[in-house]
Amino acid sequence: MKIGIAGAGGIGSNVAMLLARSGVLAIRIVDFDRVEAANLDRQFYFTDQVGELKVAMLAANLRRIRPGIAVETIPARLDAGNCAAIFAGCQLVVEGLDLAEEKKMLLEALAKSSRTIVSACGIAGADLSGIRVRRIGNCHIVGDFRSDCARQPLHAHKVLAVACRMTEIILNNGGNHARP
Repeated sequence: MKIGIAGAGGIGSNVAMLLARSGVLAIRIVDFDRVEAANLDRQFYFTDQVGELKVAMLAANLRRIRPGIAVETIPARLDAGNCAAIFAGCQLVVEGLDLAEEKKMLLEALAKSSRTIVSACGIAGADLSGIRVRRIGNCHIVGDFRSDCARQPLHAHKVLAVACRMTEIILNNGGNHARP
């Protein structure tokens, strides 16, 4: 099973890292952005990677964990016109985009497909007590459903907690978990 990841920031990079550590062998990562020093506290990158393309650096980091992993990188901005084609062949897609409009666009673009979508909603602040999972059709949404990144800071422990729950859903939905 190939897993697509839309966005290689806090959610996308950490879900990818957790999937690689869990034995997933095929991932397609899509992001246009570059690694920034300000995000190193909660994203799976390192200081020597600042300024580089996120998709390239994430692929390198994943191969350090699991040398045989097949990582496809697409350094592009997703839009309604390219989502379906970019994620063709991916049985499951992780939504790790920053803006509500981007999230909506991706979900709408992939809504008619039969693939599973795992999305994040409400990852700001430090409180973990409200994290839950909602399922709407083939879409699983993880988060507290109320916190807003514009009003609260992002904390590494909460981003990782949401990424862990998302990874659990992926693995429970046939995410190609290799058993040792």
